Order: sequence, then structure tokens, then C-alpha cells
Amino acid sequence: MKRALFVLLSIVITAVGCSQQRQEKSESPVVYPGAVTMISPDQIRQLEDLAKQAPKNANAWITLGNALMDSKRFSEAVDAYGKALTIDPKNVDVRVDMGTCLRSSGKPQQAIEEFRKAIKIKPNHLYAHLNSGVVLTYDLQNKKEGIKEFEKYLALAPNAPNAEEIRRVVQELKSQK
Repeated sequence: MKRALFVLLSIVITAVGCSQQRQEKSESPVVYPGAVTMISPDQIRQLEDLAKQAPKNANAWITLGNALMDSKRFSEAVDAYGKALTIDPKNVDVRVDMGTCLRSSGKPQQAIEEFRKAIKIKPNHLYAHLNSGVVLTYDLQNKKEGIKEFEKYLALAPNAPNAEEIRRVVQELKSQK
């Protein structure tokens, strides 16, 4: 049961990382192919070329990062997001996506640092709290802090589509103490 919840939450983290940002950044000068569409290596090369042609355009780097993330090229996505954050360091959605990619690259401590930076800028960022809960609980074995993050997420989004699942996870974690 614990393994199933971990797998489900891992999927949630990867899935929620970019979706909110893409909806909010529709004015991007670079057309993003979308998470549902398979992104070919040629398309990624085109996005890389566009980003390199406009190195001070945060949206170009974000679009490249999103494509790389969707292609599960997490380390490369971290690099692209890092360039975007150099230009726009207060972009919390990019910080959360970068944290998600860091976790997927086997760097959970760096992921938490990014999630905390996002929370410092925007204390009520849902996915920063949700992703922090997963990384703290399952990667860093800090259940107490993970539960706090899950509970903050639930306080902010009590009717979220995954709220019932997160409540079950919290209950299971509390029963393990």
C-alpha cells in the first residue's frame, strides 16, 4: 500500500510540475508543443536554437525546459530552467518545475531548496507544498515535515481533485509514528 501511494504521488509530482505554468504563460513568444504531444528530438533542437537566439528571453528557456521535462530529460531541463531563473528569479512556477526535475535527477535536497525558494516568494503555492511533502516524506525520510507540507496543501486546496488521496496519505503517515 505504501509503495502504491508513493508511485501515485510521484506521478502527480511530475504531472503537476509544468501544467499550471503553461496555462499562465500562454503569451509566450515561442509556441509550446504541449505535454500531451510527443516531442521529437528535432523539435527540442529547434527550441534550443530559439532559446540560444534569444538568450535573455525567459519564456524561450522556460519553453525549452518544459519540453525537456516532458521528454524526461530532467538534467537538461534543470539547465534550461536555471537560465530562465537567471532572467526571472521570482518565477515560482519555474522554481517548482526545476525542483521536480531535480528530484527526478536524484537530487532531492536541491529539489527541496527550490520548493522552499518558491514558498518564500509565494507562500500559498499549491504545488510547492505538495511536492515538498512528497520529497520530504519519501526521499528525505522526514515524515513530520512532509505531513506539515501535505496539510498546508490540503488547507489551501481542500477540494482539489487529489485531496482525498492526500488525506489518506497523511492518515497513513500519522499511523506509522
